[in-house]
Amino acid sequence: MFTLSKRDFIRASAALGLSSLISCKQSSPSSSISANHSNYKLLSSMTQTAKPITISERKARIEKAQRLMRQRGMGALIIEAGSSLVYFTGIKWRRSERFTGAVITADGGFTVITPFFEEPTIRERMNFGDDVRTWHEHASPFKLITDYLQENNALVKPIAIEETTRNFISTGLKTANSAVELVSGQPITRGCRMFKSPAELDLMQAANDVTMTAYRHIYPKIEVGMTRRDIAAMMSEATRQLGANVQFSLVLIGPSSSFPHGSEIEYKVKDGEVILMDCGASVHDYQSDISRTWVMGEANAEQRRVWNIVKRGQELALETAQIGTPAGQVDDAVRKFYAAQGFGPDYAAPGLTHRLGHGIGMDGHEPINFVRGEDRALAAGMCFSNEPGIYLPGKFGIRLEDCLYMSEKGPVLFSPLSKSIDNPFDL
Repeated sequence: MFTLSKRDFIRASAALGLSSLISCKQSSPSSSISANHSNYKLLSSMTQTAKPITISERKARIEKAQRLMRQRGMGALIIEAGSSLVYFTGIKWRRSERFTGAVITADGGFTVITPFFEEPTIRERMNFGDDVRTWHEHASPFKLITDYLQENNALVKPIAIEETTRNFISTGLKTANSAVELVSGQPITRGCRMFKSPAELDLMQAANDVTMTAYRHIYPKIEVGMTRRDIAAMMSEATRQLGANVQFSLVLIGPSSSFPHGSEIEYKVKDGEVILMDCGASVHDYQSDISRTWVMGEANAEQRRVWNIVKRGQELALETAQIGTPAGQVDDAVRKFYAAQGFGPDYAAPGLTHRLGHGIGMDGHEPINFVRGEDRALAAGMCFSNEPGIYLPGKFGIRLEDCLYMSEKGPVLFSPLSKSIDNPFDL
């Protein structure tokens, strides 16, 4: 008599249950990867109603940055192309050897600096403002910046540099005007970006919803013999069809799951081996980051024990992460629990070899982190990943990751915690 394992029953149920999310009739199940790919045309976008950040919110961000600069006695903030430029201005631009960026002065000034030949494109991408200063290829953009600062009486105070700004820009500013005093812009950029608005949280929720739906779509389609590339391709395609941009689709199979970020050795899915996936998407620039781990077929006693310990660690992190608690204490609580279960100590393997979690928002990794020694108190609007893992070198690793935001009442999850090693997506 033919019998289904508990996990196979859940997989089969998932395949049937997902049909309610799909507008057309499913094709017949098939063991071929190409047949699995044919189901993507049945997915529809989940993000059509997602609302991008408004111009008024971006202007309010600049006003907050200016208040923070005045409070700290800074004259201006310089931002080059990157996520902070998008955050404050909405301008998306690729970093290159040519400087393009913005200067925000504490007293209300705002200009965009770009090469002369890029001005038409920059103006197309500007959401607001009309002050654009340009430089020709033989000239220095940094003299243009320091001249603007002098015009706005900003050079008499320290000038803040956004924290990811490259060294050649800081060096160029000092060469253009040796009197300029450069300081870290962290108090300004972190003081704004670390605390998410309701609109930002909505976009992060949309990204997380897409990632969870994509996971649930591909989970029943994963088969023995598939490679990490096969599975990653399915996840990425499902994410795109659901209306989000793919940030990453990491798949770790068998022994490679003991490497937190993977191995170059190719493993194929086998019965009884671990599959660890770590995937993220973005919606209007805001990201998700969700990890799930399970076993193809039946999990053995060791795999179950480690999985359950990791899950308890994730729950303990939520219990510890309360308003006013130093962020580092969340990592401490989980690491102490794991050590009591025989893992570690500290960052030693087998055990939790990386920090418990990172900040997240427009960037997949943002300040601050759930990590030892971080004394910044948790406050409403902060967002984090909660991703404890336990890694047994050469054998397997287990990681469970869900992101959260801090509300006035405590942590709120963007995605539901994994239910069990047999039912990782609570289907």
